[in-house]
Amino acid sequence: MDAASHTKPAPWYSVAPAFAPPPDSCRICGAIPAAFVELRAHQGLLFFMRWTSVDGWFCGACGIAQIRELTTRTLWQGWWGPLSMFATMHALLRNWRAYRQLRRLDPPSPVPGRPQTPQGHPVWQRPQAYLALIPVIWAASLIASNLKR
Repeated sequence: MDAASHTKPAPWYSVAPAFAPPPDSCRICGAIPAAFVELRAHQGLLFFMRWTSVDGWFCGACGIAQIRELTTRTLWQGWWGPLSMFATMHALLRNWRAYRQLRRLDPPSPVPGRPQTPQGHPVWQRPQAYLALIPVIWAASLIASNLKR
């Protein structure tokens, strides 16, 4: 046996990946064109608020999938605190701005071996989004009851 057959393989952390995407490509699938966007989700609790943020480069398909997920989560979890109405509106407006930015991109060119995130249903076709109507109906009934006095 020669000495070459007894050498150890290189450790996993020293092996370079086979595909190194450009720095401004999608962080999920590696496709280009991509845009840097800041996505937000808000959860209103009785006495606290919790923010979730995802910032980075996204292609149109992966970014819109993330926006739909975070916006739906915000619509059903964002309203449940006294100051959360304002924070929820802020998160929804920021996501809407990012959505408009991603819609302007050209269709992404996929990278072999790295699938794009499926976009799923639009927000208005997700049942969780309709839980946002509960605080709206509550506020409308509160206003209506005060107008009758």
